[in-house]
Amino acid sequence: MSKLLSPITIGNTTFKNRITISPMCQYSAVNGFATDWHLVHLGSRAVGGAGLVMQEATAISPEGRISYGDLGIWEEEQCVKLQQIVAFLHGQGAKAGIQLAHAGRKASCEVPWKGGKQIPSNTTDGWQTFSASPLPFKEGQEAPLALDQAGIQQVISDFTAAAKRAIQVGYDVIEIHAAHGYLLHQFYSPLSNQRSDEYGGSFENRVRLVVAVVQAVRQVWEKGKPLFVRISSTDWTEGGWTIEDSVKLALILKEAGVDLIDASSGGNVPAAKIPATPGYQVGFAEQIKKQSGILTGAVGIITTPEQAEAILANEQADLIFIARQSLRDAYFPLHAATALQDDIQWPLQYERAKLKP
Repeated sequence: MSKLLSPITIGNTTFKNRITISPMCQYSAVNGFATDWHLVHLGSRAVGGAGLVMQEATAISPEGRISYGDLGIWEEEQCVKLQQIVAFLHGQGAKAGIQLAHAGRKASCEVPWKGGKQIPSNTTDGWQTFSASPLPFKEGQEAPLALDQAGIQQVISDFTAAAKRAIQVGYDVIEIHAAHGYLLHQFYSPLSNQRSDEYGGSFENRVRLVVAVVQAVRQVWEKGKPLFVRISSTDWTEGGWTIEDSVKLALILKEAGVDLIDASSGGNVPAAKIPATPGYQVGFAEQIKKQSGILTGAVGIITTPEQAEAILANEQADLIFIARQSLRDAYFPLHAATALQDDIQWPLQYERAKLKP
């Protein structure tokens, strides 16, 4: 059996293979509520054979959305459609994950196909944004408000409440989004955090919020159930967050009960020069894994079964997060079995079309 299609157990949960559908925003929610688009989008990846299907960044509060089209889990009523989606994923043998998120200063934006620009807070579909410090993401944008102590405690409370709703829905995995320049990344990166209180300045102070969120979520998330954190392993900018910082943070998060680091990068500085070549972030997953001892997920231009298999065989990561390639090919795992001369269970309804290894 290939490593890619072999099972893996994390905590008390066994995934049928190492292929994870990365959380990818669809910007198709209505007031935070999922629609049939999400059911079909996520469901088709489960039909396609993925071991874990991660739901897109799901806002813990209305102001935590990237855009007005983002999914949310701040209301009980939002759980109803999510339960239908999770039940379908489980029916296909996939585990279901949710990425809990707060966009911070990168919130209040137009959907990408309408330009993606930030919408001023005093106009329709816009709202006040928040961050570690009153620094806009881009020059000319409205400055966010720096969260005060009460605001920070509200963020922790919102993540906790969202985790409780995730239990109600029936997710198998929670991933806390602390990457790509969103709120928790804004706190731990020195490029966006100019605070002088206990949440700013030193490394220990800047990581305080993400650690507090993890601890709060771990307290309510069932013991043994997998808890992931997505981080930006580097800011790709001089004076910013580094891979060495990421290893230090991974050690702290491991102690706090995190099972896996989803090792992405960038997103906090518009001018960062990112060498986006095939597998360009795999080295971060490898370094974090080997220097901290925590499980890691590799993500970033992983497009072929052979490439994914090599990453696992070389022990550079433990899970493979497939993003845009899964948009091109919802049945990537089924096709991977053929490419790797392995076998995989096809949906019974599709067995008559099964490809031979």
